[in-house]
Amino acid sequence: MSSVSPREAAALLRRQDEVLILTHRRPDGDTTGCAAALCQSLRELGKTAYLLKNPDITAVNEVYAAPYWAAEDFKPAFVVSVDVAAKSLFFPAAEAYFDRIGLAVDHHPSFEGFGEVQCVDASRAACGEIVYEICRELGEITPETALPLYAAVATDTGCFVYANTTANTHRVAAALLETGVDYFAVNKRHFRTKSRKRIALEAELLGGAEFFDGDRGVFLSIPLSLMERAGAGENDLEDISALAGMIEGVDCGAVLRELKPGEWKLSLRTGANGRVNATSACVLLGGGGHAMAAGASVRGSLDQVKRAVLAAIDQVKRD
Repeated sequence: MSSVSPREAAALLRRQDEVLILTHRRPDGDTTGCAAALCQSLRELGKTAYLLKNPDITAVNEVYAAPYWAAEDFKPAFVVSVDVAAKSLFFPAAEAYFDRIGLAVDHHPSFEGFGEVQCVDASRAACGEIVYEICRELGEITPETALPLYAAVATDTGCFVYANTTANTHRVAAALLETGVDYFAVNKRHFRTKSRKRIALEAELLGGAEFFDGDRGVFLSIPLSLMERAGAGENDLEDISALAGMIEGVDCGAVLRELKPGEWKLSLRTGANGRVNATSACVLLGGGGHAMAAGASVRGSLDQVKRAVLAAIDQVKRD
């Protein structure tokens, strides 16, 4: 395994063809936007490139990926993963390619070190910042490449309001806007539109909030029964984890979503004060991520999961 710069990653990709790009489980705007943009850049070079179809994708994000889905019989010669930090984040169809990854592009501090070649920079707020540099080395950033990249950068920074946002993030966004992309439509889709089912979910979540750690922490729980009662689906859960961080006085928000009976997805969001390192807590639970945004899958009843999460937070927090 070797580590390379974005320029070196682009040089590697120029030598490849028949490329398949992998995203992570329950894909967000960053992994989807990175995959779509990189695929478009490779196609503009005359390469054959596709995305492995991700069954977890929501309608909000599929708008970027739909033009690039691979046919079931596509046989890749080179495999790339984008914004995937751990083997546990590969969805079943992608797991088959894990040992064939020729290039892994990521920005998570918890990146597990897979792939023959790695282009990883944990200082970047979004993987889209790294993929932007790769695409820029591959050629001109066209509007078709810029649009999904803008979605990648905007969504992983909460429309540039999260503490991970840097001057470089804004420079990348500005360069993408200069291509003439309809950034207003992207921001409206991701940040200014909520279904009625989503509003109903938020009302129940906030009404059932459970505070801990002197009211500095909060649990928001989404059992399957709540999803059924609200008639909600994946499209209604986009960035639901950000809700906890909007509560005054809270610097540790744990959103628990029941995926199936006895299995819960933890999304942990913590404050810029550094009191709780989200990655450190989630690593104890078998997950990972960033210092202020991380996740893990935890098995057990809701009470058991809450106790496990609290124990992990207690181990890493500082007062």
